[in-house]
Amino acid sequence: MLDDLKYIHQRDGQDALGVAERQATQLKHEFSVPDLGGFYKNVVFAGMGGSALPALFAKVWPGAKVPFEVVRNYHVPAYVGPDTLFIACSYSGNTEETLSALDEAVKARARIVVMAGGGKLKELAEAGSHAFVLVPKAEQPRYAVLYMLKAVESILKAAGLAPEQGREIAEGVEFLAGAVKAWLPTVPMSDNPAKKLAMELAGKSVVIYGGPLMAPSAYKWKINVNENAKNVAWWNELPEFDHNELIGWTSHPVQKPYAVVELRSSLENPRILRRFEVAEKLLSGRRPAPHVISVQGNDLLEQLLWAIGYGDFVTIYLGLLNGVNPAPVDFVEKFKKELG
Repeated sequence: MLDDLKYIHQRDGQDALGVAERQATQLKHEFSVPDLGGFYKNVVFAGMGGSALPALFAKVWPGAKVPFEVVRNYHVPAYVGPDTLFIACSYSGNTEETLSALDEAVKARARIVVMAGGGKLKELAEAGSHAFVLVPKAEQPRYAVLYMLKAVESILKAAGLAPEQGREIAEGVEFLAGAVKAWLPTVPMSDNPAKKLAMELAGKSVVIYGGPLMAPSAYKWKINVNENAKNVAWWNELPEFDHNELIGWTSHPVQKPYAVVELRSSLENPRILRRFEVAEKLLSGRRPAPHVISVQGNDLLEQLLWAIGYGDFVTIYLGLLNGVNPAPVDFVEKFKKELG
């Protein structure tokens, strides 16, 4: 099925595979960000779903020189104030939780930057004379994550909270553009690891694990399984996994309707890698054997990009195996309409 290009073309009506193939170019986009220089005690980023993803990645790479918190609800932390760089992000510009958080941040007199594709957030930015960063159009927020990661990196740099990353970004673009060639639909399943893994995951609920460096990627895989494949999925992070969830795998037969994926980075603390190995040994026969993904790349950005790209292809193929169009999230839109 996954080698049938006619079937893929029919099901992938919004060309999710093409977006995944071209996404490296998103990092080349130059965002217009005003000078945000000043004194900041912290950064608070408000966003939901795919619009929160860039902040989770940015906390790992490039990171910030001050505490960086991601808010995924209606309210901002009590410490938000004039020394806070507050970034409100919604791809649609109309996410109600983010609009609520922005209102509180304005009242707290935080320094505001708005990231959006338009909508009410853009209107509020203009009305309040807040810095505004326009996110280019994509089919869904999760397909614009590298646009938004580049935008967050640009904002942090403009605020003096992150170093210049031009060379590293250029090398990451070239690296990801090369990596995706192995996962394209024209590459047959016999030579295509993304198609092979999608076949292994089909018909199961997927559980994804990563260490601290790969945790954002594990979470994006979870979102992708939900939205691309229309499957239930979970994720967790080591070492927290070893203090609770580890036990959850021990009391039932190995024939569980799950597939376990582990994103292992060579850049993690050696004790994290040891924890993966010990857990795999102790849980042998108690849970499905994990699909161990050795994340590729010469540095942290390359590894994050590789994990993002590979997860996109795997989960889009999983959606095609499920007989669904990977791109739309109609049920989310229905939920928002019912919510009012």
